[in-house]
Amino acid sequence: MSFHKKLGLDVNPYIFFISLAAILTFLFFGVFATEATGRVFDLIQGFIVGQLGWFYIISVAVFLLFVVFLFFSRFGKIKLGPDDSEPDYSYASWFTMLFSAGMGIGLVFFSVAEPVMHYLAPPTMEGETMEAAREAMRLTFFHWGVHPWAIYIIVGMSLAYFHFRKGLPLSIRSAFYPLLGKRIYGWMGNTIDILAIFGTKFGVATSLGLGVMQINAGLQYLFGIGISTNIQIALILGITAIATISVALGLDKGIRVLSNFNMTVAIGLILFVFITGPTIYLLNATVENTGYYLQNLIQSTFWLGTFDEGAYGWLGGWTLFYWGWWIAWSPFVGMFIARISRGRTIQEFIAGVLLVPTAFTFIWLTVFGNTALNMEMFGDGGIAGLDTEQMLFAMLDGLPLAQISSIAATLVIITFFVTSSDSGSLVIDMLASGGNPNPPVGQRIFWAISEGAVAAVLLLAGGLMALQTAAISTGLPFTLILLLMCLSLYKGLSKEGTEKLVRRKTFTKKSKQATDEQTGKDDKS
Repeated sequence: MSFHKKLGLDVNPYIFFISLAAILTFLFFGVFATEATGRVFDLIQGFIVGQLGWFYIISVAVFLLFVVFLFFSRFGKIKLGPDDSEPDYSYASWFTMLFSAGMGIGLVFFSVAEPVMHYLAPPTMEGETMEAAREAMRLTFFHWGVHPWAIYIIVGMSLAYFHFRKGLPLSIRSAFYPLLGKRIYGWMGNTIDILAIFGTKFGVATSLGLGVMQINAGLQYLFGIGISTNIQIALILGITAIATISVALGLDKGIRVLSNFNMTVAIGLILFVFITGPTIYLLNATVENTGYYLQNLIQSTFWLGTFDEGAYGWLGGWTLFYWGWWIAWSPFVGMFIARISRGRTIQEFIAGVLLVPTAFTFIWLTVFGNTALNMEMFGDGGIAGLDTEQMLFAMLDGLPLAQISSIAATLVIITFFVTSSDSGSLVIDMLASGGNPNPPVGQRIFWAISEGAVAAVLLLAGGLMALQTAAISTGLPFTLILLLMCLSLYKGLSKEGTEKLVRRKTFTKKSKQATDEQTGKDDKS
């Protein structure tokens, strides 16, 4: 019996033990050489932003263009599964799970903070003006709009197509079968899945770190608990323990139920802010924000700050951080949405994943972001001078029933934390087990605990800056994987289209031959 079987593990030993060794090495240096780890993070981020920013920008543009092409292409009617398959989940459950996995904590964290920070210091104009406020919302929409969902679609659609339709394992390596053939089962496939695990681990840890910082701020507002790294680490331990319960319950009873619950609370919170805030102003802002975003979409997609003095540093702290973060998240979110999207057509998948969560995100950002900007521009303000994680609660404090709404916001963040940890551990365990869609619960609990540990070390090694660097640096190698994935998916879809055309021509030819034979018989008779 092999060593991993003796340990009771149902895993691919190469993927599992190499990934585990890399993560443990990071944890060791993060705990025992914290300052040195922080300095290494600074050097890595400086190099990537200074030398490779263009690569991130052009790659994400390619992903969006490729997704739009697939939607309008002849492949749109192909099902992600057999031709007679039907979706496993209703639209309502599908959308809530998509949103909870794809955005969650980060959206709550930045929905107030990002518009306010861009309003105070936009990259290309003077701050604290009406024009700066409009630019602030455009930039926020850009970072949270169609681009991240296009990245998720590349991974999710590739995995769903090759797993549910072609019968390959539900693993990142399977997306490269048209390019690598059976070599996906060797060292090349193992390397791809290891990179996916590493990116997923640090992408999820980034979100968990942001979430626990904001939970700490909420507890300070509600109960006077101080803000410190030690408290945040204690919160990670406690909430990770809660996540293990969700892990044990499984996808249908755990993640789905929690996703429906936190979306219910989130919708209640957004309706509360909309009704008690500047309602007409928010309605106007929703329309104008969306139009301004669409009007500038192409320019925003390719903007690198080349001709704007000082803007390149801003780009590294915002756009490149987001692109790296979304790419690092893509194995996790992509595999998760593949897992829940069997039976949908490519067009249906793209429309649902690209447009529905984006529309809800825009409404969320407008309600929270523009309410905060309205307070800063026309009210008493008081948000701008606070730490990033405190701004949401400062905004809620300016509305009625602030205690209740702050409790609801904290609850939303906690449940997003749990669903992110649970979903992330499921995806990593599926990768480590060679594509098993239902890996053992004990292994998922182990990965959930290790996600909390990585998030805690990132907070120790530099807080928000370390979280940003982890996202940017781990997303870089997977960007290359995604570009090749686009090529592989197109090759696979083209082959299927060719096979269908050949079958159709063969059927037509045989039908014609049968008709001719029957006509000849009739003539003879």
